[in-house]
Amino acid sequence: MRLTRQTNYAIRILMYCAANEGRLSRIPDIAQAYSLSDLFLFKILQPLVEAGFVQTVRGRNGGVKLGKPAEDITLFDVIRVTEESFAMAECFENDTECPLVDGCGLNEALRKALGAFFEVLASYTIQDLVDARPNMRDVLGLEVQQVPLATTV
Repeated sequence: MRLTRQTNYAIRILMYCAANEGRLSRIPDIAQAYSLSDLFLFKILQPLVEAGFVQTVRGRNGGVKLGKPAEDITLFDVIRVTEESFAMAECFENDTECPLVDGCGLNEALRKALGAFFEVLASYTIQDLVDARPNMRDVLGLEVQQVPLATTV
């Protein structure tokens, strides 16, 4: 299974916001940190905002911040809202024509593997990822940027 680019960057955006805790993260700064276009970043943000993982603050001093604590957002939560399909094989889809779909050992094995994959993802939070890299603020260039949350409207 391969995660989409959208999921990959959604997790990175959340990590950025978590590393920048207590401050607003500006879209251009996040885009620059990950070498993304602002437009692609906005596309990625949409499902994160809808899921409540990120809040947007409009205005001249606007930006984004986590909508809930980083320790409450699991990788599974993010993947569930950013991936369209978890079909590892044709037999996972509703319109399969395989006559073995209801009694196939492959189908059962793949479902167990997918369940194990989800279980591991559910055991990691965005905060875990940030904590695993103590110098993340420096790597992302966050020491230079200081847009405190108190200046928001």
